[in-house]
Amino acid sequence: MLAADQTGTCSRRNFLLKGSMAALGALAAPKIFAGSYLQKKPDSKFFGVQIGVITYSFRSMPGTLQEVLQHTVNSGISAVELMGDAVEQFAGCPADKSQMAAWRAAVSMDKFSQVKKMFQQAGIKIYAYKPNALGAGNTDAEIEYAMRAAKALGATAVTVELPKDPQQTARLGKLGEKHKIYVGYHAHTQATDTLWDTALEQSPYNSMNLDCGHYIAVAGHSSASLLALMKKRHDRITSIHLKDRQSAAHGGENLPWGEGDTPISEILTLIKDNKYNIPVTIELEYKVPEGSDAVQEVKKCLAFAKKALGA
Repeated sequence: MLAADQTGTCSRRNFLLKGSMAALGALAAPKIFAGSYLQKKPDSKFFGVQIGVITYSFRSMPGTLQEVLQHTVNSGISAVELMGDAVEQFAGCPADKSQMAAWRAAVSMDKFSQVKKMFQQAGIKIYAYKPNALGAGNTDAEIEYAMRAAKALGATAVTVELPKDPQQTARLGKLGEKHKIYVGYHAHTQATDTLWDTALEQSPYNSMNLDCGHYIAVAGHSSASLLALMKKRHDRITSIHLKDRQSAAHGGENLPWGEGDTPISEILTLIKDNKYNIPVTIELEYKVPEGSDAVQEVKKCLAFAKKALGA
C-alpha cells in the first residue's frame, strides 16, 4: 500500500499523463467538425422509420467530405446515401479522370473504413453509396470497387440510374451477388409500375431505389398507384427518395414539402404501420429560397417528416 503522499503523487502523474495523451489524440484526430465537435449526435429515426438524406442535397454548399459530414449533422440527420465524389477525393483519387479506372481497381479500403468511422462517431449511418462507377462503360474492377467500398463504408447497397440495357442490370446483379451488396436502381419520369421487373427477376441483389417524387410526376400516376407499388414491392425496395413534386397535370415542378402532389404523409405512414425496412431519403430538389441554405431546407423537410410520423 502506498503512503498518502505517494498516492497523491501517482494520481497527479496519472492525471497529467492522461491529459497529455488526450491532447495528443485530439491533435491526431481528423478535424471533422468546425466548432461543434461535442454537439449532440443527430437522431432522425422515428417509430422505426429511418429518415436519411442523399448528400447530393448539399450540392450548393462547400463539398469536402468533412463539410458534407458537418452539413449532415447540422441538418439533424442520422443516416445518408453518400455520393461518391467527396469520398473518392478523401481517399486520394487522381485529378486526371482517365486514371480513375486503374485507381479504383487498386485502391485500399483503409480510407473508406476511416470514413465509416468518422460518420459513426458523428452518429451517422451510411446505408447507400453512389459513386460514378457502375455504368456500362465502367470495368468489372470498377464495379467491384464500388461494392467493396460500400461494404467498407457500412452500406448495404450501391445506387445507380436504371440502365436501359438488361444486360447491364444482369451484370450488376451478378456482381452484387458476389459481394452481397444490393444494387438499388433509381428512375426519373420514365418510371412505370413494371419498369424494374426485368432487373428484379434477374437477381435477388437487384433492387429498387424508388423516387416517389419523380414517380408522381409521370402522367397517369397517382397517390393510389404509388402506394400500391410500394405495397407490392416493399421487400425489393432498398431505399426511397422523397421529394414533393407536382403531378404531370399540375406541371411537374419540385416544390417545398407540403406544396406538391407527392403523398408524403401517406408514404411515411405506410412504412411505419407495416414496419417496412426502407430508409427514406430526403432529396432536396426545389429551389433554395433566398436567405436560406440547403441545410436549413433539409431541416424543414425533416421536421415535416417527423410531424407526419407523429413524432
